[in-house]
Amino acid sequence: MTPLDQLPNLIDQVYERILAGITDRSLPPGHRIRQNELAEKLGVSRQPVSHALHLLHRQGLVAESGRKGFEVTRLDPQRIRQLYEVRGAIDALAARLAAQRAKADASGRAQLEAALHAGRAIDQRTPLEELIALDVDFHRAIYHLADNPAIEEMIGPQWPHMRRSMATVLAELDYRANAWAEHESIAAKIFASDANAAEEAALAHAIAAGRMTEERLKRVDEAA
Repeated sequence: MTPLDQLPNLIDQVYERILAGITDRSLPPGHRIRQNELAEKLGVSRQPVSHALHLLHRQGLVAESGRKGFEVTRLDPQRIRQLYEVRGAIDALAARLAAQRAKADASGRAQLEAALHAGRAIDQRTPLEELIALDVDFHRAIYHLADNPAIEEMIGPQWPHMRRSMATVLAELDYRANAWAEHESIAAKIFASDANAAEEAALAHAIAAGRMTEERLKRVDEAA
């Protein structure tokens, strides 16, 4: 981890850096976080680190461990599947609404096309953190085109957990191409204004990802 600039939003920067470490598993599940050591690596005082860790604690991404300590929480396979079931319903609605608006919203359509274009550039060397960011950008582009702010408001608090789960499956090289093939299919149905097909494809994509993540996490737990 490289030192951070001393800017007014330092707590947010520290939060994002720790979250990135949790997401890409450079801070793996069960890892004990030592505030002094982390503050030194980031080139900041303990105060912003402490504030950031308490934010992460409220989100369930770290848990208290010992006296004034924290550790990275472990992913619960069942909980992840449940999150994807809810996300599937939300994504299905977003895809339906986006398909209904695709022809009328040139700006929203262009944003989705840009997200697709960026995703086509991935390969086996693309860093995991970038893969996750591209995946999130694609889905957020659909939410934007859907033009219903409540969708992002509801799914937004779950993105940190979703980003962790994405890392579990996107780390598998063969799934990277499969995920973007499914994205292409969803987008094609949205661009064609086929609301029913877009809804079905988005739901299937989320449910399949949730099932795959759950199975992968169970295998990891069994091997531990």
